[in-house]
Amino acid sequence: MILNIIQIIISILLILAILLQNRGAGLGSAFGGEGNIYRTKRGAEKFLYFATIILVIAFMVTAFINIIF
Repeated sequence: MILNIIQIIISILLILAILLQNRGAGLGSAFGGEGNIYRTKRGAEKFLYFATIILVIAFMVTAFINIIF
């Protein structure tokens, strides 16, 4: 029972982390500008990137544990 609640919380956090990430296409591409500039992840974008990876791993682990028990 508690594992299901943890999995629901992780899934909600994962959805939020994915939705908050920048898609990489700004308004410049809408008006004919090039959006093909390589840039590194910094600050909040880097945090969301790593948080998404950690939440995916946590979700998969809880899913496998839920199957076993």
